[in-house]
Amino acid sequence: MKLNWKLLAAGAGFMAMLALAGCGSSDSGNTGTAKTVFTASNKYDGDLSKVTLHIGAASAKNAQGIVEAAGLDNTPYKVEFHNLRSGGLVLESIAAGQLDAGCGSQIPPIFASLANNGGNFKIIAIRKGTTLNQELIVSAQQKEKIKTVADLRGKKVGYVKNTTAQYFLYKMLSEAGLTWNDIEALPMSTSDGLSAISTGDIDALASYDNAVIVGKQKGAALLQSAENILSGDYYWYASLDTINDPAKHAALVDYLERINEANEWARQHPQAWAEFESKASNQSPEEIRKRFEEGEAQRKGRIAPIDDATIASEQDIINSFTALGALKQPLEAVKLFDRSFDAAIAKFKIY
Repeated sequence: MKLNWKLLAAGAGFMAMLALAGCGSSDSGNTGTAKTVFTASNKYDGDLSKVTLHIGAASAKNAQGIVEAAGLDNTPYKVEFHNLRSGGLVLESIAAGQLDAGCGSQIPPIFASLANNGGNFKIIAIRKGTTLNQELIVSAQQKEKIKTVADLRGKKVGYVKNTTAQYFLYKMLSEAGLTWNDIEALPMSTSDGLSAISTGDIDALASYDNAVIVGKQKGAALLQSAENILSGDYYWYASLDTINDPAKHAALVDYLERINEANEWARQHPQAWAEFESKASNQSPEEIRKRFEEGEAQRKGRIAPIDDATIASEQDIINSFTALGALKQPLEAVKLFDRSFDAAIAKFKIY
């Protein structure tokens, strides 16, 4: 059969125009699948084809998940992603030599640094993010009696130990003129906390994400939000070997920039992102999109270099845990950070 090359060329041109249009627009409610085009800000002349990055995170949405959704997973190196459920587990895996890098909150590196060799890691970058859905909530059974944090004196208060929840609970109590010993503080997991606040076994709960969202759906009430207490800084940690290996260092810079670009892709295509994430989270796309857009409206997610404000924030957290007795000796926050990635990350786009 003789092919009509003019028609084929015209069709190819038309499809190219559609593809370009899709990459440059927001889906604004439609199910968009357009992928973003990636151009690295930092060039590396070496060969990355033999590099494998072992990456860990408490949620794929902060790493490989969003990279794949945006179509940016065609890396010149291999990535093996591990979902480890918490920043503490990420750092344990880095200390054991099982991970090259991973992400988590500001709290885990404080305690991980007390291990041998300082935990075998440094904080190398910041992921700026939302501080919404980190809250102190009161049970349905007590919400008519407990109206302020000061009313928690003598009450049973659940919290997630060695996390942002313990930190913001301490700050809230201090602001209300209470000490940690003025409440019956009960450490528990997020799932156990949700169960206890729902049944009324505890009077209040300091927690985050689904624990507070579902808790309020089951009748608990907001007592105080931590949105103005927390910095919104989440960290990327890397092993010392990865930091000092030129090829892995370059691959990690590239990977972090892909996450930065993927965050912008998600903002431009919130429905596509919500539908992708819903498959992994068992939540509805509508719920995911609503939470995502609320968070982005408060503070856009992006990868940023380390700055003095972040180090100061980390030192305040360290001081708070020292005052609580959770740390037996003071630590210098600045020693947790490695700033050799700063110059490269400073070249990333800020949207």
